[in-house]
Amino acid sequence: MPRISVEDLSKHYGDTVALDDVSFTIPEGEFVVLLGPSGAGKSTLLRLLNGLATPTEGSIYIGDEQVTGKRSDIGMVFQMHYLVETMSAYRNALTGALSRTGFLESVTTSYDESDKLAALEALDTVGLLNEARQRAGSMSGGQQQRVGIARALVQNPALLLADEPVASLDPKAAEEVMRYMKSAAAERDLTTIASLHQVSLAREFGERYIGLRDGRVVFDGTRDDLTMDIVDDIYYDDAEEELGGVLA
Repeated sequence: MPRISVEDLSKHYGDTVALDDVSFTIPEGEFVVLLGPSGAGKSTLLRLLNGLATPTEGSIYIGDEQVTGKRSDIGMVFQMHYLVETMSAYRNALTGALSRTGFLESVTTSYDESDKLAALEALDTVGLLNEARQRAGSMSGGQQQRVGIARALVQNPALLLADEPVASLDPKAAEEVMRYMKSAAAERDLTTIASLHQVSLAREFGERYIGLRDGRVVFDGTRDDLTMDIVDDIYYDDAEEELGGVLA
């Protein structure tokens, strides 16, 4: 898997600066967690990495190739799983091959045998092989999200992105989903970037942490570097500090 390079990346929406001169490099196979308060720029960064948005300035490279639009080799796991609930877990996972098969093949169910095998292997990776025939709508939220991970794995991605993938889950299900995502990434040496708002989960599963605040990188380090003081620096509101000064 290639390394990821983000160079002087900025994104403006009119007068609003969503990202401001962000740069970092991620070696292949690393599991990176994005931290930051709401509005810090985490989702914007993921959309830029996925080619769903265009930078105002700067560039993103996967290996030596610049990201200039949506790519089939970038897997995405969303907060809402977006499964077809009337289809089985297997059929949902198989839709990850759409980028290779096209719409007509997906409608006529004429997937290659290699794609079918990839879907079964992906479900096995997330611990759902025995539930392959189960209708997605009858699954728990955690199981549905694991099907979403399997679907992304079927793309055979060079990069896996996850935007608050466990935000709507209870703590036990959230931990289970993150454990399967981490093991899938390790098994495939898959570079992964996940945004999380639960710091405890981030500390348990991350290898490296990038903290965003007001569209800028305010922290980039390892688990040992991520002290509570650093967490406060990432999440603490300047407005609260100013208010505290007024009330003191």
